[in-house]
Amino acid sequence: MGWFNVCKVSYVKPDFPFSAQVEGKKIGIYIIDGEYFAMEDICPHANALLSQGFVDDATIECPLHGALFDIRTGQCLREPGDRDLQTYPVRVDAGQIQIEIAES
Repeated sequence: MGWFNVCKVSYVKPDFPFSAQVEGKKIGIYIIDGEYFAMEDICPHANALLSQGFVDDATIECPLHGALFDIRTGQCLREPGDRDLQTYPVRVDAGQIQIEIAES
């Protein structure tokens, strides 16, 4: 599929991820120690937007039931997350955050 523009770099703050829809997928964009990360934005347990959760270091906690995910890897660190989350390669080009979505 390729690389897709998601947002300007200024839209992503350390404690306030950016939520976007790209190619029909809800994606959360995070910045940790100056590096951008992208992963699924929907908690598999209760269909909540993770980007509205609580960021602590490199983790995001679901705002509904407290499932915890590693932002860098998508790994579920605390239930009731049910599974690991899909992550996406990220690059910055001319002030735009882009993610790569591979064909499935």
